[in-house]
Amino acid sequence: MKPTDFRLHHRLRVRWAEVDVQHIVFNAHYLAYFDCAMTDYWRALALPYAETMQQLGGDTFLRKTTVEFNAPARMREQLDVALRAGRIGTSSMTYVGAIFRDHQLLATAELVYVFADPVTQTSRPVPAPLRAVIESFEAGQPVTRVQTGTWAELAEPARAVRTAVFVQEQGIPQEDEWDALDDTAVHAVVTNLLGRPVGTGRLLREAEGTARIGRMAVDRALRGGGVGRQVVQALEQAARARGDTAVVLGAQRSAEPFYARLGYAPYGEPYEEVGIPHIGMRRALI
Repeated sequence: MKPTDFRLHHRLRVRWAEVDVQHIVFNAHYLAYFDCAMTDYWRALALPYAETMQQLGGDTFLRKTTVEFNAPARMREQLDVALRAGRIGTSSMTYVGAIFRDHQLLATAELVYVFADPVTQTSRPVPAPLRAVIESFEAGQPVTRVQTGTWAELAEPARAVRTAVFVQEQGIPQEDEWDALDDTAVHAVVTNLLGRPVGTGRLLREAEGTARIGRMAVDRALRGGGVGRQVVQALEQAARARGDTAVVLGAQRSAEPFYARLGYAPYGEPYEEVGIPHIGMRRALI
């Protein structure tokens, strides 16, 4: 078993609280490591867990875990926790896990989950849409779809994401969130394979040859999973298509590193908008 056998990798560093008196990772923490990888697995599927289970009318319950130890992990070591879906049965899903230090295999695991009724916890068949998403991911196929269009075409999904992020999560007043510019903007919406919108943004004309990206919002559970990048790239493509040569945006300061990784550089002085610190950022389109 080697790292390239897996599409999902969760990297972590061993902390002091995770080692025992032998100065190696206490065995129970390996289960927590695999659980962290499972959280990343759902993010990689673009499936917010709680909302997805509600949509599918069920939940997953861990039925069995087997861990085999090959070599110990020690404090401060960087570990690669890898996970992949193995067999998907009628009502159960078996995952194979492995923990590597560099390319050395330290531990392996088998985790068996059962899809079941959330109240009675009696098993149910794994829903066909969930099976299809998992199979698509493991086959290296896209697990999201990106659409660009007008407000008339995309208002419903875009509004759902922006309401959840800006109004409910960040507490921005409704009257500050919605404006007439939506009607003239190009909008991008990312949906997962279950049809749930998980990311959105809009593109305005700032000046001749310059576009402005705004209202960027990504489902809280999926941040860091590539959805935001897809929104930005779709809007940049729309800007290029109409002849723009640069894009500007107002980034929340917490999101500045995200935009920097996409090639945006800060300009001007920091400012506040709806009570949230922002910084202007710019990128040339080449």
